[in-house]
Amino acid sequence: MLRRMSRTAATFVMVATVGLVGTAVTGGSAVAAPLPAERPAEAPVADTPTAGTADVGTLDACYTWSRTLRQGMSGADVTQLQIRVAGYPGTGQVLAIDGQFGPHTAQAVTRFQQAYGLAADGIAGPATFNQIYALQSADCSPANFTFAELNRCNSTWSGGAVSAATARENAKRTMWKLQAMRRAMGNAPLNISSGFRSVSCNNSVGGASNSRHLYGDAADLVGSHSFCRLAQAARNHGFNGILGPGYPGHNDHTHVDHRASRFWSAPNCGI
Repeated sequence: MLRRMSRTAATFVMVATVGLVGTAVTGGSAVAAPLPAERPAEAPVADTPTAGTADVGTLDACYTWSRTLRQGMSGADVTQLQIRVAGYPGTGQVLAIDGQFGPHTAQAVTRFQQAYGLAADGIAGPATFNQIYALQSADCSPANFTFAELNRCNSTWSGGAVSAATARENAKRTMWKLQAMRRAMGNAPLNISSGFRSVSCNNSVGGASNSRHLYGDAADLVGSHSFCRLAQAARNHGFNGILGPGYPGHNDHTHVDHRASRFWSAPNCGI
């Protein structure tokens, strides 16, 4: 897995497409992780702008927020924030990507802030946005994952169970959850053996006819962690679907996805 080490500043705003929506429920708390390798944080900085401070982060090639976001607000900018913090919903929970900044979004923002050494107040302002800018690439993928990793089937994202645009958007949302999971697991690489599949690609590997890979929201994980550790960690990062060792056909990888309701099965891992 390639690790991107630089970011290019830009002077335009690209608005990302909105796709899959999850289910909102309350969450638990997360433990702060070490400071990021991508961009070390300084002492915690409050995210509420003070007098004379611009209420905007650095312009970014992917997406730029133009206002501080807090509970009670709504809009496309809230949706874009939710996509980036959806990997911090709390154990067993899933954050709704609905453009409504409610208490569950505030909790996810707080956990994101804790993970990166920011002042954890649940308000998304310049400090939070600048951390997101440090993590995201111009194509809106997060620091340690690429669209190519999530699609080893074709270059067009076509031929699946949803439109190419929706499949790609779903893959982006999966990557941001995996970025949160990677950080919580000590920043060791999470390797993806399979992501989006067209119907023909799915058939060629013997995939189920209703596989979530056809929707672009699934990833099969292998790599530096044990399969059981991957399955156990995934419970904390917003995945409704988790399949691992002990579930038929999943003894050599851990599968995660965004299905509509929870189905977790990794019997050999206590799940």
